[in-house]
Amino acid sequence: MPTSPLPLSGIHHVALITADYRRAKRFYLEVLGAEILNETYRAERDSHKLDLRLPGGIQLELFSFPEPPERLSYPEACGWRHLALATTDLDACVKVLEARGVTPEPIRVDALTGSRFTFLSDPDGTPIELYQVS
Repeated sequence: MPTSPLPLSGIHHVALITADYRRAKRFYLEVLGAEILNETYRAERDSHKLDLRLPGGIQLELFSFPEPPERLSYPEACGWRHLALATTDLDACVKVLEARGVTPEPIRVDALTGSRFTFLSDPDGTPIELYQVS
C-alpha cells in the first residue's frame, strides 16, 4: 500500500479515435462547441490529430487512423464506457443540441445521486453523457 498520495491534479485530456475525421471534427466543433487548439496531419501514419477545447476547458484529442476497428458498445465491453460532461443547466443543453440537429435520449434521474442526465452519441457512436451538477 502506498504511504503517500499520488500528486494528481485532474484530467489533462481525453483521446478519441474516429473513423471519419471530417464528420467527427464538424460534430465536436459545430454541435458541442469545441475550439481548435492545434491540428496536425502525419503523412507517415496517414493520421490526423486534432486538439480541441470543449466548453468548460475540457481538452479532447481527436485522432484518425486508416480503418480503425469499430467500437464495441452493445453488449458493453471492458474499458472506457462513456465521456461525461457536466452542466448546470441540462434543459438548456438539450435545447441547444436539438437546435443543432442532435436529439439526446430522454432525460433520466440517477437513482443513486438524484441528479438528472441524458446521453447522446458522436458520429462514431461514442456515448457522451450530459450530467447536471449543482
